[in-house]
Amino acid sequence: MTKPLFRVAIYARFSSDLQNAASIDDQIRLCRTRAAREDWEVVGTYEDHATSGASMMRPGIQRLQRDASDRRFDIVLSEALDRLSRNQADIAHLYQNLAFAGVGIETVSEGTVNEMHIGLKGTMNALFLKDLAAKTHRGLSGRIQKGKSAGGKAYGYDIIRSLRDDGELNRGDMAINQGQAAVVLRIFEAYVDGMSSNKIADMLNQEAIAGPRGPAWDKSTIHGNPKRGIGILNNELYIGRRVWNRQEFVKDPQTGKRQARPNSQADFKYADVPDLRIVPQDLWEAAKARQQSRKIEHTQTEAWERRKPRFLFSGLIKCGCCGGGFSTVSMDRFGCSNSRNKGTSVCTNRTTMARQDMERQILRALEGNLMDPALVKAFADEYIAERNRLASTRQTTGRSSKRN
Repeated sequence: MTKPLFRVAIYARFSSDLQNAASIDDQIRLCRTRAAREDWEVVGTYEDHATSGASMMRPGIQRLQRDASDRRFDIVLSEALDRLSRNQADIAHLYQNLAFAGVGIETVSEGTVNEMHIGLKGTMNALFLKDLAAKTHRGLSGRIQKGKSAGGKAYGYDIIRSLRDDGELNRGDMAINQGQAAVVLRIFEAYVDGMSSNKIADMLNQEAIAGPRGPAWDKSTIHGNPKRGIGILNNELYIGRRVWNRQEFVKDPQTGKRQARPNSQADFKYADVPDLRIVPQDLWEAAKARQQSRKIEHTQTEAWERRKPRFLFSGLIKCGCCGGGFSTVSMDRFGCSNSRNKGTSVCTNRTTMARQDMERQILRALEGNLMDPALVKAFADEYIAERNRLASTRQTTGRSSKRN
């Protein structure tokens, strides 16, 4: 009796913190060997590079699910179940979706995957993620207590890498970058002398001094958030004190993106690193005093901004001069974000526009241009053609499945 020919899709993934790019090739090679042994036909491969398995917001796994719903293959083959997902709820949801489409799951490690595998392995993978997070946090905490960096690079410092006697790489050591340290001192002195964050950013940009995260400085890079210790004016490393564990990151189950949540001050961890001091204590205290004196005014004038109101075209308007975002600059007016946050050396457009006037003009333009009969007909024709193509693809796939 002839063995039925199954169409197989191979899925492979590696996460940046645990593996390297060669892992993808290794996984695919193992899966192809298994498929050849079973006399299965490999019809496609799906890959996700440097992506965590704790989220399903991955292009490869999303494309695999779409093709599974179109019955382009009969089996999903992977090295192990945790390559598909480490999240217990996600792997159960994926299994249900594939089962509904008539697609099975096979892995090199577990064999044919069924409900028992989903329950047991899903629980084990969820516990693995929790245990990994705890071990990572413990290791970083130990590095902080030794006065080393727990990750990230602060403006004003260089990362120093050296080899130990045993050949291993020393990590977490930092040294003052004298050029950037001079800029940090200028920022503190200018702020204490009465300059605003906007003016300081504009001054640095006019002098073409590169910022921490790009060619231009932004006012938020300077004033940041005092409560979270973010921003040049709030970084205690400049006074020789390393602060860690200010916040924790939690993944949103809907989007898979991490969200920062502040910890209580009792959970903060501190380490003195006097060799990394850049700002004298009296200058630091003067800057903090000015921040405190402006706190009430800051709260009153920017309350509307902290609420982040969303309007009809929020995030869609661009500046015609520099191409940057056109966002709210007061309660009901829009203006160029680059010009206001980075200064006129980046963009000279200081024009503002009332939100109601802007929305009215855009809607009038859309109505006058997009509702043209010829454009509506072209859209309808393209929509019908695409629907027919998708229907034809499903019918062809269905007939092919029945023949197999």
